[in-house]
Amino acid sequence: MKATLALEDGQLFVGESFGASGEATGEVVFNTSMTGYQEILTDPSYKGQIVTMTYPLIGNYGCNLDDLESDGPKVEGFIVREYSEYPSSWRSQQTLDAFLKQHGIIGIQGIDTRALTRRLRVHGVMRGIISTEEISAEELVVRAANLPGLVGRDLVKEVTCAHPFHWKEGPHKLFQEDHDGSRESEEHTDSSSQLEINFDSSAPGRTENNLRVVAMDIGVKHNILRLLHHHGCDVTVVPAMTSAEEILAMEPQGLLLSNGPGDPEGVPYVVETVCSLVGRLPIFGICLGHEILGLAFGGRIFKMKFGHRGANQPVKELATGRVEITSQNHGFCVDATSLNPEEVAITHINLNDQTVEGMAHKRHPVFSVQYHPEASPGPHDAGHFFERFTRMMKGFYQYA
Repeated sequence: MKATLALEDGQLFVGESFGASGEATGEVVFNTSMTGYQEILTDPSYKGQIVTMTYPLIGNYGCNLDDLESDGPKVEGFIVREYSEYPSSWRSQQTLDAFLKQHGIIGIQGIDTRALTRRLRVHGVMRGIISTEEISAEELVVRAANLPGLVGRDLVKEVTCAHPFHWKEGPHKLFQEDHDGSRESEEHTDSSSQLEINFDSSAPGRTENNLRVVAMDIGVKHNILRLLHHHGCDVTVVPAMTSAEEILAMEPQGLLLSNGPGDPEGVPYVVETVCSLVGRLPIFGICLGHEILGLAFGGRIFKMKFGHRGANQPVKELATGRVEITSQNHGFCVDATSLNPEEVAITHINLNDQTVEGMAHKRHPVFSVQYHPEASPGPHDAGHFFERFTRMMKGFYQYA
């Protein structure tokens, strides 16, 4: 079936549809990962966006129930150069086409994704429509131009959980890998640090799960929760609207601010809650959680031209000069010049554009990273941050 992608600037791309039929609208972005399309599709951070994969062949290993990062796809639409109809993997349970059909996600293939990506890099991300309907090109462009943008929108309310719940799953990895990262764990070796081959709620991970952590779900990926569990945390996930008083009533030893979609300034209620909790317990922020901490610290946020989305972003730790290759997915960023250097230290920067990738408060046990230490997909270079968070919690309650 014919499918058309229309951008707000009038550019049209005509290809073939796969997955569901109908229309999909959103901000058109690109991701440079070569693999991990199922994790990308199910990452809640992509709510409101149509994702373009720059790698040309997608779908070649199919889809399965193990690689979900939420309860299903959160992208608005999916764009690839070539869709592979016949997956080849012993883990495959269904084709990508069937997976998208099952969840009502529209895909388009057969377009020049290099030309599309170049346009987004030169002109910035744009609003767009994918349609399989018989509608004129002119009408599609007009409708794309009138779509709402992401600035100021609250997309968190569309992906957060409805009620608090207890997370009990440990990590799932096919190969025996130490997801803790080598850097910080060198001084804290543990012979039991191998990950479980399958999800196993009866295996508590490396230690007893006795560190009480509240994870604020502003679009949390499951692998964040799995790794908290693996590092000895008893994790309770709460909706984004949970108040500071409700969180403190759970008597947590730490707070995890998760990743999530859209503009942090669109969720002032989360910022207000975080402001009330800074200094009262250790806090670890990831991606959107990092940006929310930036606002809580009195900083400003700006929208990037085309963002960082992929599994190959180089990040430098300023204190040591060491570089990690990281998985990222964000279109907003903390303005480094807006932070008070007496209160907040910038700990990491992106080597491609020098933007802020990590922060730490100088007086309180609070730190954050703009990228994804839980990977899924991507390299495990930054997995050591979960170990750092658990040590911070233990130290805070031992000496506070």
